[in-house]
Amino acid sequence: MPTKSKSKRNATKLTDLDALRRAAECLRTLAHPHRLRMVQMLLRGEYTVGELAEACEIVPHMASEHLRKMQHCGFLDQRRDGQKRYYFVVEPHLEQIMKCVEDRFA
Repeated sequence: MPTKSKSKRNATKLTDLDALRRAAECLRTLAHPHRLRMVQMLLRGEYTVGELAEACEIVPHMASEHLRKMQHCGFLDQRRDGQKRYYFVVEPHLEQIMKCVEDRFA
């Protein structure tokens, strides 16, 4: 006869493996110090590629590549203002993820 705690665990619905694969891909995308720094900044407002590159101490084309990867996962979007592109967070859960990172490692 199953124990009470075992039957309680079985009643909890597990996330579909395909969804977990997508989650793992996006978490791998975040798992980079420059990307985490960019997310930290973007949670506070909109920034250009140049501003993000400077804060990460990298060249703008490298910052653009990091931003492109995060956009691909649906974390960020951008808007144009003349020649400049401003990036911003569109994934509301990024704030919770960063809070976990900051609480654990800051």
